[in-house]
Amino acid sequence: MEAASPPQGMPREHARAIARAFLPARRWGNRYDYHYVQAKLRSDPLYPGVIAILRDTPWPVLDLGCGLGLLAHALRAARHAPAYLGVDIDTAKLARAERAAGVAALRQVAFAPLDLTGQLPPHAGSVALLDVLQYLPAKRQQALLANAAARLAAGAPLVIRTPLAGDHSRGRLTRIADRLGHLSGWMRTAPRDYPSREGLLAALSSLGLRGECTPLYGTTPFNNWLVVARRA
Repeated sequence: MEAASPPQGMPREHARAIARAFLPARRWGNRYDYHYVQAKLRSDPLYPGVIAILRDTPWPVLDLGCGLGLLAHALRAARHAPAYLGVDIDTAKLARAERAAGVAALRQVAFAPLDLTGQLPPHAGSVALLDVLQYLPAKRQQALLANAAARLAAGAPLVIRTPLAGDHSRGRLTRIADRLGHLSGWMRTAPRDYPSREGLLAALSSLGLRGECTPLYGTTPFNNWLVVARRA
């Protein structure tokens, strides 16, 4: 029996089509986001993995820590058009997210500045929490998970992508990359606490959620996992 191939990122043409919305308004403008988006979408299986969970669901999506709002673009590229709200503490990224969503003419897509350690906006639907948990201490992770769980509609998924704790090459490379992301200014906060698989599933269980955890690092060297949780 052949081993299953690792999950992949988006095809080149799909990634490029989304990235065009992030081109600067002037030809000589900064193209960092354009190149970053292409590289991210092509190399990271994050968005295909999340779309596979959300594609056939009817609920609106709350994207916690949305960054540039790539999940909204990926949803629309997959012809799935639920109402989408992305929130993030980084107002500079949100401004670029709003501009790109406007260029791409994404409908029912909105963004709002928000500190995830505070109160979340009203919502009843699916919730996405992608590459966020490690930037919070353990107690605040639990509080955020509780707030997210409270905003799930009946049957709707809480979709989490997070690196997990581990003293191995993937774990070490993940920690180095996260620190570099903070030092470069791409991430406003430094990594704080990497949850363990057992600890994260136990935290979700304490909130009445049954979670399933599968690797989602694809061909990248990072220790990223996909967790899908619903009410038990």
